[in-house]
Amino acid sequence: MSGFASLRLAVSAALIGIAFVSPNAALVGPAVAAQDVRLGPSGLPLPRFVSLKSGKVNSRIGPGVNYPVDWLYLKPGLPMEIIQEYDNWRRVRDSEGAEGWINQSLLSGHRTAMTAPWQRGKPAQLNLLAKPEQGARTVAVIDPGVIGSIKQCNGQWCEMSFAGTSGWLNQSQVWGAYPGESIEN
Repeated sequence: MSGFASLRLAVSAALIGIAFVSPNAALVGPAVAAQDVRLGPSGLPLPRFVSLKSGKVNSRIGPGVNYPVDWLYLKPGLPMEIIQEYDNWRRVRDSEGAEGWINQSLLSGHRTAMTAPWQRGKPAQLNLLAKPEQGARTVAVIDPGVIGSIKQCNGQWCEMSFAGTSGWLNQSQVWGAYPGESIEN
């Protein structure tokens, strides 16, 4: 077989292999397409957001109990971004950029988000709106760094609940939902 024919055969095989390996690629939404998304060993997309189940969670420097604890998280519901998977361990990133490994049993698929953590410590406040549109009636005023439950996001707005008060925030004002991502929690 000539070199050109074997190259053509190799490229064709690679393209067919890609089609069989990633049949769900067409099912990934437009929000996820904006991110560098791939499927992890669990079959779930990476990166993705989750939250902490417990009020006391160790974040370790490696994927196992033999690795030292680097951070201790004390806030249940804290949003975390999973960026890597190894066995039953998840490498996560918090809103401040700190990374570590947490056992999957301590993470929940319930989506939460933090309001504008990049504005913490500044004299900024966010209006929680009655409807997902600019100029809608303000339901509550939220400080940066507050954690709430995501009810849904439509790619531009997120309906969230903060201590029993629900309303809408622009999706760009929350850390816990990707730009353009649609969520039904």
